[in-house]
Amino acid sequence: MPDLPENAAERLDIIKTRIERARRRFGAPPDQVELIAVSKTFSADEIRPFLTAGQRLFGENRVQEAKAKWPELWASYDSIELHLIGPLQTNKAREAVETFDVIQTVDRDKLAGVLRTEFDRAGKSLPVYVQVNIGLEPQKAGIPPAEAVAFVERCRAVHGLDVVGLMCIPPDGLPPGGFFAQLATLGRAAGVANLSMGMSGDFETAIAMGATHVRVGSALFGHRPKAPPADMTP
Repeated sequence: MPDLPENAAERLDIIKTRIERARRRFGAPPDQVELIAVSKTFSADEIRPFLTAGQRLFGENRVQEAKAKWPELWASYDSIELHLIGPLQTNKAREAVETFDVIQTVDRDKLAGVLRTEFDRAGKSLPVYVQVNIGLEPQKAGIPPAEAVAFVERCRAVHGLDVVGLMCIPPDGLPPGGFFAQLATLGRAAGVANLSMGMSGDFETAIAMGATHVRVGSALFGHRPKAPPADMTP
C-alpha cells in the first residue's frame, strides 16, 4: 500500500473523491454512496482525528472492543452511526443492541429471533442487513445466496426485523465484480434498498455494481495491528 497522507482529513477527502468519481463514472444507482470507516483494532485516539474531520459512520467487528473504546468518543462527538460488521454470537446480542446503531451480519434464524427478543427488551428496533456468504466459503459467515431472499422474508415476516440491506465479503484472490453483481441481483429480488459491499481494494468495482455503502479501513487508517478473532458464531 502506498504511504498515506498524515492528515486524517486529507485521507478522507481522497477516499470520498474516489467514491464520488466512481459513482459518477458508472452512472448507476444509488444517488449517494456512504463511506463506513472500518475502525476495528484502532484505538479511540486513532479514530478521533477522523471524527474531527467530519466522518460519522464507522464499522467495528467485535462487540467487546466497541464497548470498550466508543463511550469516550460518544461523549465528545454527536451523530455517530456505528455499524457491527463482524459475526455476532447470540450471547452477545444484548450488548450489540446496546452498543450499535446498525447490525450488518444477520445470517441465521436463531440470531434473528434473539435480536427480536433483545429489541423488544430494549424498546427499540435497529435496522439490520442480512449477510450473504456470496462465495460459499466454509470459513466465512453468511446465508448461502440461494437462501438469501427467503431468509430476508422470514426475518421480516416471522421475526419482525427491519431488514434494510444485504452485505457480503467476496472471496480473496478472485475478481469481485461478479460477486457484487450477484448481491445486487439478490438485493432487488429481496426488495432491500441498501447494499454493503466493497472494501479498500475493490470499493470502486462495488460502486459500479450498485453499492450503497462501502467499508474502507486500511485505505484510511493504514495497516491495522494484529487483532484477536472476531466474535464467532456458535
